[in-house]
Amino acid sequence: MSWFSKTLNSTIGRKIFMSLTGIFLILFLTVHVAGNLQLLIPDGGKAFNIYAHTMGTNPFIQVVSKLNFAFIIVHIIWSILLTRQNMAARGVGYAASSGASSKWNSRNMGALGTVILIFLIVHLRKFWYVFKFGEVPTTTIDGAEVPNYFLVVNEAYSYWYYVVFYVVCLIVIAGHLNHGFQSAFQTLGLNHKKYTPFIKAVGALYSIIVPLLFALIPVMMFLRNL
Repeated sequence: MSWFSKTLNSTIGRKIFMSLTGIFLILFLTVHVAGNLQLLIPDGGKAFNIYAHTMGTNPFIQVVSKLNFAFIIVHIIWSILLTRQNMAARGVGYAASSGASSKWNSRNMGALGTVILIFLIVHLRKFWYVFKFGEVPTTTIDGAEVPNYFLVVNEAYSYWYYVVFYVVCLIVIAGHLNHGFQSAFQTLGLNHKKYTPFIKAVGALYSIIVPLLFALIPVMMFLRNL
C-alpha cells in the first residue's frame, strides 16, 4: 500500500481530505450564490438564463461541476465514516474539541449532515435533474434560443411548502458551515491564538451571509408570485 493510500485510510488523512473538500465546497457555494442572485434581477429571467446556459455549456465549468459532485460524494461518505468513529470514541469531534466547550452544532454534525443530504437530494432532483433530463421550455435571447431555466425555478418557488423546506434546510446548513469552516482550518493546522479569532469571525459571517442570500432568493420569488 502506498503512502497516499495509507494516508487516506487513516483517520488523520480522512480529516485532512474532509477539510480540503469542505473548503472547495465553500468556494463553490460562494460562486453558486453569486450566480443564483441573478434570479432576483427584474428582467424576466434573462440574466439568469444566460448564466445558467453558460454554466451548462462551458467546458471548464463542466469539469469543475464534475469535481464538485465527486467532492460532495467523498465528503458525505467520509463524514459518515468519521461520525461513526466519533460515536465509537464517545464524542471526539473530527477536529479537536473538548466536550465542555464544543458547541451544539459541532456535537451534532452527523444529524446536520443527514438533513443536508436530504436537502441535496431534493434540490438536485428539483433543479439539476430537470435541467439535464427534463422538458425545459425555451426562450430567445439576443436572437439565440436557449433553455428557460428561470421558469423552472420560478415555478418551484411558487409553492410555499418548498420555500419553507428550503429556508429551514438553509438554517441547518448555516450551522454546519459555521462549525465546518472553523474545523477545516483547525484540522489543517491553522490554529494560532493570533489567527484563530479572525478565522472564527470570518466563518461566523460566512455561515450567516451565504445561507441568508440563498434563502432570500426563494422568499423573494415567492412573494413576487403572490
